[in-house]
Amino acid sequence: MIDRAPFGATGHQSSRVIFGAAALGDVSKADADRTLELLLEHGINHIDVAASYGDAELRIATWLKEHPFFVATKTGQRTYAAAREEIRRSLDRLGVDHVDSIQLHNLCDVIEWDTALSPGGALEACVEAREEGLVKHIGVTGHGLSIPKMHQRSLERFDFDSVLCPYNFVQMQDPRYAETFDQLAVLCAERHVALQTIKSLARAPWEGREHTAATWYEPLTDQGDIDQAVHWVLGNEQVFLLTTGDVDVLPKLLAAAERYAARPSDDDMAAIDTVPLFT
Repeated sequence: MIDRAPFGATGHQSSRVIFGAAALGDVSKADADRTLELLLEHGINHIDVAASYGDAELRIATWLKEHPFFVATKTGQRTYAAAREEIRRSLDRLGVDHVDSIQLHNLCDVIEWDTALSPGGALEACVEAREEGLVKHIGVTGHGLSIPKMHQRSLERFDFDSVLCPYNFVQMQDPRYAETFDQLAVLCAERHVALQTIKSLARAPWEGREHTAATWYEPLTDQGDIDQAVHWVLGNEQVFLLTTGDVDVLPKLLAAAERYAARPSDDDMAAIDTVPLFT
């Protein structure tokens, strides 16, 4: 079984690998049900989904009738009214009366950031939902080089329970990114904020090549490379790893996580053919 750890200050012991339900956005019910069995086999107890992930919330709804998962969904809306409506729509699609966490989705743009975190913004709707018992916790997510610094700004503005950003070996070789990620990690540790990471298996942008996976980037597919990449992320005991958004890659990632024993060396990681997604 995959290890568990405190998810920030929420009181929940989450599996260190969190299921990224973007993988369910465009799959059949049969594929979704097979995925559920795989998650249960490996002890995954935390799901990350979003209103914008196609049919993913609907696919999860059938699971939640029988299995207790920590469920985090996301709103990509930036204003109070739109976010309030989307949060309630997500609850309806998930078939629940509350979720464990609502996250502001991909909050990177400075103008959108200001809108969402100012009076009349999406954060106001999240706080209202928490006060009404519709959500328990509030987080913020994002992509790109600037997002660790943006998350630091967000944490200065509001006491978020969790953050989410890219983290893999090759991205952390960019000194600009590594510096701001490490600063964010220190802040999260000080404030007991859960630090979630994505893009563990990112190999390269597709750059016009045929897409052979459901992800917007090319993922690693060799099991040995996947083992190394997953073990490198899990070697940072502070972070949680969100799975790659492809149900066919998922079994390899979970198998790798089950085998985790120690973090690979930098020389071993440098031998894997990857390039940064964000430059």
